[in-house]
Amino acid sequence: MAYYKYLNYFTQLNHVNFDTERTPGYISGDSGIYRCVHCGDEIAVNKNNPLPPQNHHQHNPPAPIRWKLVAVAVQR
Repeated sequence: MAYYKYLNYFTQLNHVNFDTERTPGYISGDSGIYRCVHCGDEIAVNKNNPLPPQNHHQHNPPAPIRWKLVAVAVQR
């Protein structure tokens, strides 16, 4: 899980984007941290960039890579 020191920099938001599993290569609509639902590996992705490809990392036993949004970076 992503770590943080100061909770006051975070605002909880109940949005469907946090619940949706994304496939490798998906073009992200949000800059933020994505977490693999199978192994917990985390990545940072910029808005309008693709999520890493299927061969980014492997699972043992083999499982498809699926990413979930954990935190969104908001530019003001």
